Amino acid sequence: MASDKTALSYAQAGVDIDAGNALVESIKPAAKATARSGVMAGLGGFGALFDLKAAGFTDPILVAATDGVGTKLRIAIDTGQLDTIGIDLVAMCVNDLVCQGAEPLFFLDYFATGKLDVAAASRIIAGIAEGCRGAGCALIGGETAEMPGMYAEQDFDLAGFAVGAMERGAALPAGVAAGDVLLGLASDGVHSNGYSLVRKVVERAGLDWDAPAPFGGATLGAELLAPTRLYVRPLLAAIRAGGVHAAAHITGGGLTENLPRVLPEGLGAEIDLDTWTLPPVFDWLMREGGLDAPEMLKTFNSGIGMVLVVAPDAADALRELLQEAGEHVHVIGTVHEGTDIRYTGTLA
Repeated sequence: MASDKTALSYAQAGVDIDAGNALVESIKPAAKATARSGVMAGLGGFGALFDLKAAGFTDPILVAATDGVGTKLRIAIDTGQLDTIGIDLVAMCVNDLVCQGAEPLFFLDYFATGKLDVAAASRIIAGIAEGCRGAGCALIGGETAEMPGMYAEQDFDLAGFAVGAMERGAALPAGVAAGDVLLGLASDGVHSNGYSLVRKVVERAGLDWDAPAPFGGATLGAELLAPTRLYVRPLLAAIRAGGVHAAAHITGGGLTENLPRVLPEGLGAEIDLDTWTLPPVFDWLMREGGLDAPEMLKTFNSGIGMVLVVAPDAADALRELLQEAGEHVHVIGTVHEGTDIRYTGTLA
């Protein structure tokens, strides 16, 4: 018996396969520009191949990391400023990898949206490719998911997956001891953590994203979208120079929660808050939100995006090396016997 129902298609259900294919073609040049030694195939296969021997490794240990960008995405979506959010995605993953002592090798992304806008998605993925180039890793694959009913049409989500490698025996942390020096590397703003609180502060202040930033610079939205700093190349140079015992990426949890992750049992740290100046964006968030120092230090990076734990006799040379590589470096404290993170001075 013939049905009188009109035939449906996947496109009518809200999924445009042709748009997905168009996106793959549009991003191939950006992905190709990230190629490095070890890459064996381009986009389009069911999987991506990588040759560790061709990348120069003899007895490699693989290290993997995955992360997202959090509710910073909401600002990117609301403002339409999509060109740098991909850098955030890469940075959140590769900065974690290098803390293990690993060199990032390749990256894959997951992009999910309610309705695929090829032009917008291409801008986002071009940012991912830019982040990969900055970190020296290849964008070798990913997944685009058009999911009507799961996301509003203009909404999207991002996740990233990075794989790196190091020679056996080179893993960090290693050799951390009382008396080690803490080198704090400056951040480029809020990076990609704490944005649920950031958005709450902006709401309380009654500001729109296109309002002038009250702490200086461009619009509020543009300033808050400043991408997460990529620390990979300077950190790898410091690790290879010798004397680096540990590295902590200061992400969600701030200094208070992230530094203890790289300290052995029985060791703590003392941090002098007077050794750096709180950047204007954090000063504004602190004042406008009525936040105290403990809340700032466990929510935001507060101006320090990465901490290196280094041997005392290597601290000066490593600081100079990092500064020559373009980092702003502060000697923020030392490792001590005990289990706590002690703060002295004032966060200001």
